[in-house]
Amino acid sequence: MAQIFNPNKLSFHLKQSPVPEFAWHTSSNLAELAKAEDLHLDIRSLEPDKFSFPYHFHDNAEELFIILSGQVTLRTPEGFQVLSEGDIAVFEKGESGAHQLYNHTDQPCRYLDIATKPDLDVCEYPDSGKVNILPRRTVYRKIDQVDYFLEEDQVRQKWPSDIMKKC
Repeated sequence: MAQIFNPNKLSFHLKQSPVPEFAWHTSSNLAELAKAEDLHLDIRSLEPDKFSFPYHFHDNAEELFIILSGQVTLRTPEGFQVLSEGDIAVFEKGESGAHQLYNHTDQPCRYLDIATKPDLDVCEYPDSGKVNILPRRTVYRKIDQVDYFLEEDQVRQKWPSDIMKKC
C-alpha cells in the first residue's frame, strides 16, 4: 500500500549537535512510517546560518536531496552552488559524491533527504580526516590508518603449540 505524506503536516524535532553551527529540524522517523526497508528518508529544515552535517561522502550509500522550499548553498568537490525550490541534487558513492549544505538566507530551507540504506557504510569526512562506520557510528581518524598486517607477525604465539605443525 502506498504511504502518502504531506511535509506541512509532519512533526519535526530539533537535532542540535555539540557544535552550534550544525543544527536542523527533522521529520519523525519517516522511513519507519513509510515502511521503507532499503531507504533512509527524512524531511529536514535547515535554519538560517546553519550547516547540515559535516562535509562528507559515503562509500556504500547514495543520497538525494529535493529542495521543497527556500534556498541553500551546496558544497561539493566541484565548488559551491545555490539550490532553490524544485532542485534535485544526487550524490553518488565515493569521494566525488562529497557534500554539505549551508543556509545562507534568512529563511528556513526545507528539503527531502533520501539515501540508500546498506547494512554497512563507511562515511568519510575530508575536512577533519575522520571515518565513520555506519550504522554503529564508530568514528576513527584516518591519520591512524595502519598497514593491514601491522603487529600480525607474531601469529604463531597466539596458537597452542600442540596445534602448530612443527617443521
